Order: sequence, then structure tokens, then C-alpha cells
Amino acid sequence: MSEWRLAWRLARRELDLRFRGLRLLLACLLLGVGALAAIGSLTQSIDRELAARGSTILGGDIELAVSQRVATPDERAALGRLGAVSESIRMQAMAVRGTDGVPIELKGVDSAYPLYGALTLRRGVTAKALDAKTVLVVPALADRLGVAPGAQLRLGTAMFTVGGIIAVEPDRLGEGFTLGPVAIVSLAGISRTALVQPGSLYESKYRVRIPTDASPAAMVARFKAAFPTGGWEAKTRDRAAPGADRFVDRMGQFLLLVGLSALVIAGIGVGNGVSSYLAARRGSIAALKVLGATSSIVARIYILQVAVVAGLGIVGGLIAGVGTVPAIIWLAGNALPVAPQFAIQAAPLALAAAYGMLIALAFTAPPLIEAGHIPAAGLLRGVSGDRNVPRRMTLPWVAAAAFVIIGLALSTAEQPGLSAGFLAAVAGVLMILAGFGWAVRRGAALLPRSQRPVLRLVIAGLHRPGSRTGTLVVALGLGLTLFVLLAAIRTSIEANIARTVPQRAPALFALDVPPDRETEFRRVIAGVARHSVVRTVPAMRGTITGYRRVRVADLKTLPEGAWALRGERGLTYAATLPEGSTLTTGAWWPRDYRGPPLVSIDERLAKALDLKIGDPLSYSLLGVERTATIASFRRISWDTLGFNFVMVFSPNAIADAPHNLAATIDLAPGQESHVMRALLPRFPSVSVIEVRGVLGQVRTIVAQMATAITAAASVAILAGIAVLIGAIAAAREARTYDGVILRTLGATRWQVLAVQALEYAILSIILSLLALLLGLGGAWYVVTQLFMFQWLPDYATVVATLFGGATLTMAIGLAGAWPILGARPAEALRQL
Repeated sequence: MSEWRLAWRLARRELDLRFRGLRLLLACLLLGVGALAAIGSLTQSIDRELAARGSTILGGDIELAVSQRVATPDERAALGRLGAVSESIRMQAMAVRGTDGVPIELKGVDSAYPLYGALTLRRGVTAKALDAKTVLVVPALADRLGVAPGAQLRLGTAMFTVGGIIAVEPDRLGEGFTLGPVAIVSLAGISRTALVQPGSLYESKYRVRIPTDASPAAMVARFKAAFPTGGWEAKTRDRAAPGADRFVDRMGQFLLLVGLSALVIAGIGVGNGVSSYLAARRGSIAALKVLGATSSIVARIYILQVAVVAGLGIVGGLIAGVGTVPAIIWLAGNALPVAPQFAIQAAPLALAAAYGMLIALAFTAPPLIEAGHIPAAGLLRGVSGDRNVPRRMTLPWVAAAAFVIIGLALSTAEQPGLSAGFLAAVAGVLMILAGFGWAVRRGAALLPRSQRPVLRLVIAGLHRPGSRTGTLVVALGLGLTLFVLLAAIRTSIEANIARTVPQRAPALFALDVPPDRETEFRRVIAGVARHSVVRTVPAMRGTITGYRRVRVADLKTLPEGAWALRGERGLTYAATLPEGSTLTTGAWWPRDYRGPPLVSIDERLAKALDLKIGDPLSYSLLGVERTATIASFRRISWDTLGFNFVMVFSPNAIADAPHNLAATIDLAPGQESHVMRALLPRFPSVSVIEVRGVLGQVRTIVAQMATAITAAASVAILAGIAVLIGAIAAAREARTYDGVILRTLGATRWQVLAVQALEYAILSIILSLLALLLGLGGAWYVVTQLFMFQWLPDYATVVATLFGGATLTMAIGLAGAWPILGARPAEALRQL
């Protein structure tokens, strides 16, 4: 009979369906693998749904967009050679009924729209081609103005009849963020509004249906090569909603790393649980060795037992992860960019299972190898857990598992640098806690003997041979650190939400104010709001096409933090330094500057692109490429909600291009509606936006992000609690022995419990400061570097959470110690 077959027969006899002693192994792997399976499955489901519906979401296989102009005849002809084309125009406008006006996203479409999907009205009616006098509105706009089909609305200078209420706009997700509800008219209807004028802020989009065997990327590259200075922004069906894709990828990567960290933390609990299980099987191991079992047979018996339970935990985690995805989709509702169809995703499940097996191997190898190599005499004397086998026997297994885990994490990551830093941070925290545990044991050994028996026992328990102080320090430290981490992240994000409306936030934004009517615009506002403050700036749209000697079109991937290269940006010019900006490097140009065109750049963008003063910057404005020299860098106060432009040019650089003004209007509370009613009849082309509505959308997005982060961190906290339970279970045998000896010598139950309570209290107190530092450091990185929020934690809440976490960990420790008090001395001594 082979050794493996014999080992399996013996292992099977000892296992039972209640998995006594191995429940913690089962729970930890189920928790960690389940979290990874759920996160990976949800992320891939959303990615696949976005990819499958790419053409419908985008409205075509290719989208080419340009601001403040339409395609030239040559560009239009080139688009036609790519395939069937649908043209649309998108801009901000005001929908007016009587004296009420609502800022909207006005969309003009041609007769070919939509190339994919269907524009559907309520009751399942498919919209027909629009005439020049009909408008379709979304339910939010209909409710806001109280209109129904047949009602009249004014858009710009023209009246329109509401032809229906939109139920499904097929390319809604591809259009991105909007500053108001959507209204759709025909291109002829857009012309009737008179809103499209030289200098108006609008975007022309051309969606193309290409042959099925053609490559969207290749066609985009060919078109851009033909018109390199046109300022065209392109999307393809493969990345139909890049904003949603980036959010899903970044959040998915973060959650996956948190899940992996939770599994690593749970791995410590796995190791503790297996150590506890093997300690309880000491008699069985000794008996096997006395009867002639070799170390390899013993090791194989318990390897098979642990493998069976670990396999069940992994399979259970996969099932739980898959089953959780529909619940997450249902709970998230509209928070997700799309509602993916339920499907079992093989790749993330395989990855989660691989992580689970590797973690189980890394953390169970040392106790399993140790169990097989302790002599029978040593086991009978009770040295199990006190003697370490040579590291050369355990290190290869642990190192190999760790190497494969790191390789998997980095090879499957969208941002390997971020993943490497995250895993290094987790490893660093574990090393710091392990080192701190050694220092606690060393320090306790150097303390003088106390005259108080209980305190003397507590201090001795921290450093005596066989003490589990190091394991308890890691377990308690992880738990407290995770409590601080979660509290700091949550309170900081909540503070960012609360500060979304800064003290200097304007009440209204106004777009497309004619420069030659600025004085009249100010006078109308002053007539209804005496103490109003109006600030105006020139507003244009343009695209960065190059910097230094780098062409943006030649970049395969954008540098980290170079978000301004992604599509069009707002452009303006100013004779003086704009309000809300601080000059950090370089100098501002004189008021009457007449030299070569200059530009001032946001310092963070300059750092991301490694720009220097004097470097050239190329940009496309109205289809014409221009170049300016970088004169200065600025620090921008983005939280003022004023006019914050990444690029501010000298007046002689872009003032000759047709443009309108944008305005911020500061008002006393309650005056917004009066100002809007006064402006509507005199300035039909001006779009007025209430800041309150925009901020509500921002709050919703940030709150959803905070909820996702909190949920992910909660998984890690559960893993930390599992580690603590495992550490207590692993130390139970030694604790039982100590308790029995103390009670035999006359100690009361309460004195035994007091020793346990004081030990946990001392460890919690000395670990609290370290946990505070580690938790705040990790939270700062997540908040400021990963999600680009301000660092605004509520320290009172963080400290209160830390205190609550310390109380909880003490309660768990005492709950684990309670069974020790019920152990009968004679029975316990016979088992030891």
C-alpha cells in the first residue's frame, strides 16, 4: 500500500463532518476567497457588459467629436468613406415654459440616429424621425416643468412641441456626465434655436457604423493621421464609456487588492487554526509515531485533512462569491454604470481559487511540517508548538507560495506599480507588528518582578516559553489598525462630501454670454439682486496635441496623473493671475504683453508631464493647431468652484478666436429663481446652471464610492477578527494548562479571568498608538493618492472607533478564555 493511500485512510478516519478544530480554517478561506470571487466576478461582468453593448452605448462603432465647430467638407467626406455616419450636436441650453426655466443638455440628431439600438418612448413606442419643431424630453425634465406630450417649450429663440417622454436613450452612458436633464431635437431644430453661433460652446459628434471585418482603432488612426490638427477626440466600441471603464477598473483593482489583503490577513488565522488543531491532535500524532509511523506519513495525514477542509472552504467561497454578485447588483441599483447579466465568470473564480490555495499553502506549511518532525517523546512531554523546525524545511514552501501570489497580483493588475505598493504596505505592516511582538516579549522579560501576584502572572505570561504573545500582537494590531483605517477613510470621504459646497461657491453658472452684451448681462442681474457679484472669463474648448517634443497621438498610454491629455479641456486667457490660483514657479506676463504666446499650467499636470519653464505646448483650437511657451506653474484651489482652468493663456495667444464668456454669479440665498427669470427673456442663448443640482450629482457619486470602500474594508476587518479568534484558539491549550495549575494552587476563577483580561488590556493599550499610526498612514494613501480626495479625517471619531475596537478585541479575547474557567483540573491534566 502506498504511503499516500495509507495516509488518506488514516486521515479520513479522523475527520468528521463537523470539522472540529478546523472550522477556523474553513471560515477564513471561505471569507477571503468569497470576497475575491465576488469582486472579480462583478468587475468582469461589468466590463463584459460594457464591451458587449459597446456599439449601442457609443451609438456607433466609432465616435469622432470636436468642439465649437462642425466637420469641414473634407473631414465629412473622409468620415463617409469609413461607413454609415450619424451626426449630432450636444450643448448646454435652457428649456423654458412660461417664466420657468431649467438648464438642460440639448442634443440635436439627424435622421440616421441611432445607428445602434432604438430611441424608445414611454409605453414601448419607438421614436420616429424628428421634424424641426418637435422635442423629446426625459422624465426628469417633464416632471420639473410639468409638461406632457403636446405641451410647448422654448429652446433658445424657438418654440417646440413635446413629442414624447424618453424611456430609453440608447447612447446615454456613452454621452457621459451631464449638467441637466436631456432634451432631443433634430439638427434642423438646433438651427431654429439660434444657439449655435461663432464662439458658442457646443460639441459636434459623428458616429460611424463600420464594416464588421474592419478595425475601429485602425480607422480612427487613419482619420486622425489625415487631420492631425483638427482637435478630434475619438472613442471606439471597445471603450465606449471610458469614464465608466476607468472607474470600474480603478475601483475593481482597489477592491481586489483589499480582498487579497483580507485573504492574506485571514491566512494568519488559517495558520493559527491549524496550529491549534495539531496541538489538540498531539496525542494522536504521538501514538502514530510510537506505532512506527514516519514523519512523512504523519505530515501526509494532516496535509490531506487540511487539504480537504481547505478545498471545501475554497469551493464554498467561490459559491458564496458567485451568489453574492446578483445581490450586489440589486443593492447597488443605479450606482453601477450598467446592470450586467448574471453569468459565471471563469477567470476571476480561477484566480480567487488560486489565491486561496496559495494562501493555505503558505500559512499551513510551517505547522504541518513541524507536526511531522517533533519526536514522539517530545509530543508526549507537551512540547508541540514550542519547538521550531529548521527554517530550511519551511521557508521554500512559504517563499514559493509568496512568489506566485505576488506574480499573479502583478501580472493581472491594470496598474502593477499600485499593486506592488499595496502588497508591500501589507507586508510592511505585518513585519512591523511581528517586530513589535518580539519587542513586547523582550521588554516584558526585562521588567522587574511585581509584588502583586496577578500582575506578576500577567507579565510572566507575556514572555514565558511557549508564549503566544507575538501571534496575539499581530492579531490585535491588525484588528485595531483596520478599525482605524476604516474610520479614517470613511470620515475623510464624508468630510469631502460635506465640503463640496465651499464658502465661496457661486450660486449660478452662466455659459455663452455674448462678450458685446456683458454690461447688459450684469445690469439685468443687478436689477433683481443688488448685492450680487458677477465674474466673467473668456471660455473656449481645445485639445493638447503635444508638449516638449512629444506628440500626444503617439503615446500608447498616458502618463499617470496626465488626465488633461484625455480629450478636450477648457481654455481661457487672462491679463492678470486668476482668482483661486497661486503662482509657484515662473512669472506672469504684463497686462499689455505683446510677445510670443505664453501659457500658465497647473503644477500637478506639469509634474505628471515633467514640464519645465520654457517648454513648448501645442494645442488645437477650432481645428487649428497653435503653440505657446510655458511661462509659469500655478497651484489651483479646485474646491472654490470658481473658474479653474488647467491652462490659462496670455491674451494674444487665443483672444482672436471666436468665443463667448462664462460667468459665476454669487447671490444671497433664495435669489436664484429671480435671476434666472430675469435673464431668460433677454438672453435666450445663455445657459444658466444651478450649482446645487450639480453638487447633488457629485455628492451621490462620492457617497457611492465611500460605500464601496467601506464594504471592502469591512471584509478586511472580518478577516482581522478571524485572525484574533485563531490566535486565541491556538493559545487555548497553553491557557488551559495555566488556568488549571493556578486553580490547583488555590486561585479563584475570577483571578484567572483577571489575568487574561489584564493581558489583553495591556496589549491593547500599547498597540493602540501603533495601530493609530499605521491605520492613519494607510488611510491617507487611499484617500489622497488613490482617490485624489483631501485628507479630512474626523480624529475624534477615529479615536472613538479605536477605543471601541480595543473593547471589542478584549471582549473576544475574554470570550475565548471563558471555556478555560470551566475546565476540570483532573480531566484537563489527563489530556495534557
